[in-house]
Amino acid sequence: MKTKITQKLITSLAAEPKVYRVHDTHLPGFFIRVLPSGHMSYMVTWGRNKNATLGRVGVLTLDQARKEAGRYLTDAHEHGEPLAITQGRRGSTTPSLRQFIDDTYMPWFRAHHRGDEKTLYNLDNNFDTIMHQRLDAITGRDLEQLRTGWLNAGNKASTANRKMGSISGVFSRAVDWEYLPSSPLDKIKPLKVDTKGKVRYLSKDETRNLRNALEVREHRVILERDSANQWRAERRKELYNDLREVAFTDHLKPMILVSLNTGMRRGELFGLTWQTVNFDRKVITVGGDTTKTSETRHIPMNGETFDTLKAWKKQSGASAFVFPGLDGGRMEDVKSAWLKLLQEACITGFRWHDMRHDFASRLVMAGVPLNTVRDLLGHTDIKMTLRYAHLAPDVKAAAVDLL
Repeated sequence: MKTKITQKLITSLAAEPKVYRVHDTHLPGFFIRVLPSGHMSYMVTWGRNKNATLGRVGVLTLDQARKEAGRYLTDAHEHGEPLAITQGRRGSTTPSLRQFIDDTYMPWFRAHHRGDEKTLYNLDNNFDTIMHQRLDAITGRDLEQLRTGWLNAGNKASTANRKMGSISGVFSRAVDWEYLPSSPLDKIKPLKVDTKGKVRYLSKDETRNLRNALEVREHRVILERDSANQWRAERRKELYNDLREVAFTDHLKPMILVSLNTGMRRGELFGLTWQTVNFDRKVITVGGDTTKTSETRHIPMNGETFDTLKAWKKQSGASAFVFPGLDGGRMEDVKSAWLKLLQEACITGFRWHDMRHDFASRLVMAGVPLNTVRDLLGHTDIKMTLRYAHLAPDVKAAAVDLL
């Protein structure tokens, strides 16, 4: 098909069972290739079986593509071959890493993934030294030097791998969208890390200490409320609610008990609504809009979880969220109260997320099949379950003692 390629024409092009081309009559040698999948690319030809892809339609503008095609054709006329081919020169339209991230990658990322603010923060703060470079000018050596700098600054291998992973998607998209022939990360291997040794869960003594600290905290808050009400009564002021009449003094204890017994991620717990808690079936439904994998899963409630949520519902107010913030909306943080509790329980090196590891480890130690643990945790790959839920050292020692 030969016709003048215009933006209106491009909009009207549709996929067909076979690949077809639309050749431009305004600039002979310039054409658009349309794949059965619907993907369209700007291309240029300067001889028999001599073609080059300029970029994907929708990523590269028509004016940019026609200008670059003109450069290819002019070079071919003067030198026999385009300099982009003989000298490895990329087109002047190739953006810098900064431009590609801001103008192309992040708009796509926001439409297809969650966590765009965190992703952009990681890119901005870890790759600022190469942001000004054109995509095609960034080499594997550039990235290796960045990683070496992180390690020399004290970053762990796992941290360096996570940082490098944030830009891996950028280069993968650049290759898919035909900005680059290959990714500079192709020959960079992730650093080796000890995965099983990183799992942290509570010992029996730590579990007892944590629960004792929770009870001590509850009792202390009640006494503080009693003291406040005595002060107010002496001054004939309206009294606060008597905390002895409710099951919990605040949200911290029920949140921790639910976390220990369900293995929910913190974000899933913060986003939990009463609508997803089924007391009749004793099941909590974690919606795909709050999960890391975007897949809905169902978690049975054991006795402690059921009793905790039943009691908490009676005093939690009218918010749709199970654990609302001060304004009744989604809770955002419990860090201060959590860290103070750990200090009182004499527990170190234990994060909120580690309650998820504790949940998984206790299940495995109780003989629950790994595939069941995987379902409860919401892992898409059994390898993740093996990492987070390996058997505790004392269980292995008991097994050896059987010999």
